[in-house]
Amino acid sequence: MKTAIPAAVPSPEPLSDGELAQRVAGGDVRAFEALMRRHNRTLFRTSRAILRDDADAEEALQDGYLRAFRAIGAFRGESRLSTWLVRIVANEALMRLRKRRRGAEVVPLHGEDMPTDDRPDYAAQRAQTRRLLEQKIDALPEAYRAVFILRALEEFSVEETAAALGIPEATVRTRFFRARRVLREALATEIDLALDEVFAFAGERCDRIVAGVLARLE
Repeated sequence: MKTAIPAAVPSPEPLSDGELAQRVAGGDVRAFEALMRRHNRTLFRTSRAILRDDADAEEALQDGYLRAFRAIGAFRGESRLSTWLVRIVANEALMRLRKRRRGAEVVPLHGEDMPTDDRPDYAAQRAQTRRLLEQKIDALPEAYRAVFILRALEEFSVEETAAALGIPEATVRTRFFRARRVLREALATEIDLALDEVFAFAGERCDRIVAGVLARLE
C-alpha cells in the first residue's frame, strides 16, 4: 500500500503595508522589522540623494524610522505608506543638511533596454559605468537629485513623487526632465546601463540599519 504524500502547504501571503502599519501601531516590533526590510532600499536612496554621504544617509534613515515608529498610529492610508515614509526620511535628511551647512538657507521639501553580458570584462565595464553614474547623480543640483532617485530608480509615479516631496506635479516633471538631460549629456547612452545597481543596497547594510533601529527601540 502506497503511503499518501501530504499536499504541500502553501506559504502564507505576505502582509500588506497597511496590515503591517496596523501591527506596528500596536507595538509589534517584528512587524516593524518586516516593514523596514521592505522599504529600506527606497528610503536609503532617498536619504542619500539629499545628503550625498553613505554614513550620514544611514543615520538619517535610522532617525526617520524611529520617528515613523512613534507616529505610525497617525497614518490613515490617504497615500501609499512608502510615500509617507519617504516624506519622513526626506525631512530628517534635510534637517541634517541644515546642520551641516550651519544655518545656510535650504529649501524645505515639505513646501532602450541595454543588452546584458555575463562575461567578466562586461561585468567590470558595468561596474565602472555604475560608479560613474553615481558620481554624476551626486553632482546634480540639489533640487533634482531626490526627484531623479524616486522617479528613475524607485519608479515612483509623478503623483507619488510630488506627494512624497511636497512639490507640484509640474515641478516633478520639469526637474526629472532636466536631471535626465544633464545626465545624458554627461554619459550619452550609458545612463541606463546600471540603474538597478546604483547605490547598491547590500544585505549587510540592510541588516545594519534594522539592527540599529531595533537596538534603539529597546
